[in-house]
Amino acid sequence: MPELRHLPATASMAEVLEIIAADGAVIVDDLITPALLDRVLTEIMPYVDATPPGRDAFTGFLTTRTGALVARSPACRELVQDPLVTGVTEAFLAPYCDCYQLHLTQVIRIKPGQPAQTLHRDRLAWGGFLQRAIEPQLNTIWAITDFTRENGATRVAPGSQLWDDARHAEDHELTFAEMKAGSVILYTGSVIHSGGANQSDADRIGINITYSLGWLRQEENQYLSCPPEIAATLSPELQRLIGYAMGSYALGYFTPPLAPGQGPEIVPPEALFSDEVTNWGEDLYAKLATRAGLD
Repeated sequence: MPELRHLPATASMAEVLEIIAADGAVIVDDLITPALLDRVLTEIMPYVDATPPGRDAFTGFLTTRTGALVARSPACRELVQDPLVTGVTEAFLAPYCDCYQLHLTQVIRIKPGQPAQTLHRDRLAWGGFLQRAIEPQLNTIWAITDFTRENGATRVAPGSQLWDDARHAEDHELTFAEMKAGSVILYTGSVIHSGGANQSDADRIGINITYSLGWLRQEENQYLSCPPEIAATLSPELQRLIGYAMGSYALGYFTPPLAPGQGPEIVPPEALFSDEVTNWGEDLYAKLATRAGLD
């Protein structure tokens, strides 16, 4: 059985990227403090406990998946913006885009008795339409509880990001992302992996935070999961990361839905949080909230 390599929290971006290039995945141990881990649990568990199980075998009939973490949890925002993770992500995706974006935030709780998930590549969220030469995403799973082989630690086929599409992973080519709570696995969208079977008597909880090329559609629609009135409270850096910024020269502008002559026709998303909004003739935040049924 192959093994996933582990690095300490003090590892450099170069060390992380080197292993990802070779294996498609790497574990960084103890990247967040116990205090931050406690804050994450306190903030997310009310939502997790209220989340129904999956709708099919792939999402898991004994698995829950809880999203909108940027809007719901200040502690999860710190995970999203972790300097090592975002630095590695920017470097990894830079050959394929002008900027990257947040793609998905999700608490994955695997309950006792859940069978192993079907092995897959996350890049198939976009079907088979992207050239294999393009890496569309870089992903993380943060261990909120300890990950063990017994409780459903993520299964990974190291090096499979280099395999042909038609090649499947055999059992002897798989290993388990065993790690302590507070650690994180970084893995590419092309590496074969899946949730493991939980044969223990306790939940396995991880937070799946993923990033993608700025010109691709996000799996989790961040504009609805974190609408403008909430995004307005975030830092400019986090606003940009969730997509309230231009994805390239001409990607992502909007036209304010105002009366004739009351507003501009082409506006970059970041202008939504600037003082110029007050000059558009009405409170655009309120208007957008009303249209979305959020007021």
